[in-house]
Amino acid sequence: MATTETLRSVLRASRSQPILKLKSADQRASLALDFLSLGSRAALGVSFLLSVSDRLGFYGNPGERGVSWGTFERFLDYAAKVNAFAPAWMMPFLGTAATVLEFLFGVTLVLGLALRWAAFGGAGLLFLFGSAMAISFGIKSPFDYSVFAAMCCALFLGLAGSNRWTVDSLL
Repeated sequence: MATTETLRSVLRASRSQPILKLKSADQRASLALDFLSLGSRAALGVSFLLSVSDRLGFYGNPGERGVSWGTFERFLDYAAKVNAFAPAWMMPFLGTAATVLEFLFGVTLVLGLALRWAAFGGAGLLFLFGSAMAISFGIKSPFDYSVFAAMCCALFLGLAGSNRWTVDSLL
C-alpha cells in the first residue's frame, strides 16, 4: 500500500530513537498506521454520532449551552439554509438521509466494520456537505468547520483499509 510505504520511508529516514523497540521499520510503520487508523476512526465516527445525537435532542433543548440544534426540526431548518439551492420539498428527505447515513457511518467507523465502505461513504457525504456549505455560505464556511479536513480523514481510512483493531479483521 502506498500509505504503508510512505510511513516506512519516513521511519527509515528518522535518525531519532524509536519510541517502541520493534525489530524492524516495517513493524514500526505497521503499528503507526494501526494507531493512526484507530484514532481517525474514533474521531470521525464519534463526530458523526455526536452530531446525530444533537439533532435528536440528546444534549438538551435548543438554545441551551452546547446544543447546536436540539430538535430534528431545527436541524431541518439548518439543512434548508445549507442547501439553499435545493427545493424546499427535498429538505425532509435530505435531512433524514444525512442523519441515517451519519449514524450508520459513525457506528461502522467506531467498530471498524465495513471500514472501506463507511470511510468512502463518509468522505462522499462530507464532500457533499462541504460543497453545499461553500455554495450557500461561501468557500470559507466549510474550512471554518473543518469539513474538508474530516473528509480527508475519511479518505485516509478508506485507503488504509482494515487493520488488526477492527471488526473486519475478525471476520
